[in-house]
Amino acid sequence: MSVTGPKLQPTLFELSGPGRAAGRRIPEPPADALDRLPADALRTSPPALPEVDEASLVRHYVNLSQLNWGVDTGFYPLGSCTMKYNPKVNEWAARLPGFAGLHPFAPDETAQGTLELLWELERDLAEISGMDAVTLQPAAGAQGELTGILLVRAYHRARGDLERTEVLIPDSAHGTNPATASMAGFRTVNITSAPDGGVDLEAFRAALGPRTAAIMITNPSTLGLFERHIVELLELVHAAGALAYMDGANLNAILGRFRPGEAGFDVMHFNVHKTFGTPHGGGGPGAGPVGVRAPLIPFLPAPRVLREPGGTFRLERPGERSSSIGRMRGHVGNVGILVRAWAYIRAHGADGLREVSDDAVLAANYLRGRLVADGAFEVPFAGPCAHEFIASGAGLKRATGVRTLDVAKRLIDKGYHPPTIYFPHTVDEAMLIEPTETERLETLDAFADALLEIAQDAHET
Repeated sequence: MSVTGPKLQPTLFELSGPGRAAGRRIPEPPADALDRLPADALRTSPPALPEVDEASLVRHYVNLSQLNWGVDTGFYPLGSCTMKYNPKVNEWAARLPGFAGLHPFAPDETAQGTLELLWELERDLAEISGMDAVTLQPAAGAQGELTGILLVRAYHRARGDLERTEVLIPDSAHGTNPATASMAGFRTVNITSAPDGGVDLEAFRAALGPRTAAIMITNPSTLGLFERHIVELLELVHAAGALAYMDGANLNAILGRFRPGEAGFDVMHFNVHKTFGTPHGGGGPGAGPVGVRAPLIPFLPAPRVLREPGGTFRLERPGERSSSIGRMRGHVGNVGILVRAWAYIRAHGADGLREVSDDAVLAANYLRGRLVADGAFEVPFAGPCAHEFIASGAGLKRATGVRTLDVAKRLIDKGYHPPTIYFPHTVDEAMLIEPTETERLETLDAFADALLEIAQDAHET
């Protein structure tokens, strides 16, 4: 890992020189061309544009493009994001002509391979999560959240339970959770955390009531902690007639170890980019499948992929299921992303997926142990973490004036992408660090060394 910062690139104006040009010069216009334009449309002086030769121009933009950071270029310890390496065999699978070249409006008869893969992926995700059915339609994790909460709303409305207007959300939740509930027309109720980082059971009991439609909870939480009272929480939710929604953002910590549907969750979304190795971020296509228990199946988005008695596959026909909440996006989802997720799951198998989580948790606890042993940073919650952990720079700030933001910028100087900072908001000067299972020990040690060196420099300067 490089410990030098990125090389500064000159601007195009710094590369500019009189008379330089990129490519062929624009021919002079006819003599009377400017006379035909209105006077107020004419410039009194040339535009202040750089004059750069083509070779310098191309090199400038290529050099800038190489400053982009991604999982293919370096360690990416963004907590709550699971920025794991994307296996290239999955990219190969998604580019196979039968998948990549299939027209979205192709008839079912000519799309049997793709429909079968989607049908299998639904069942794989249902098996992994302990849910009874899955929709692949949502185009991102946030849209998966919205889909799940719309399913909750449809469920209560179908039962005539119209007084359920509130969604309970722990204060360690992702910011999309309250936004999603509000978009669906619910009032959000904030639930405070207990000193150990879990949900405050007394605050939860006080907020739970006949107006509660659902609880939205991330497990493990954004504090990197598995909710120790999850069984009791879910029993209380169901006793009150409400539903339990699990934000699946941190599923990478519990594959093969915890099945949300079996535990009592009614609905959850999957971030396939976080857990199943599909591309992450950059404004590109995404996928946020949603799993549900049996009572919510009638309300799933349409169309679903169905398997006929003879073994062929087809999409639901319009109006075939009147209870559906309808479409969440065009067609059946971002198929190219879903092919990657299918390939990831099939390549790992059940034992491999369990090992993914075991290694992710081991890596996080190792990195946490390096920081705890030195004492350079505070770790606000005792005991082992899940796949990520919170380190606080509050002590460093009190002793030296150096803030978490300063630490993050210094990490960039040392050639590392910083972890998530100042989130969750419940921890002062927070750093949320997630190494994932795809980084080798030497990388974890080098990153820990960099953090410890930064803390030491802060005390010595």
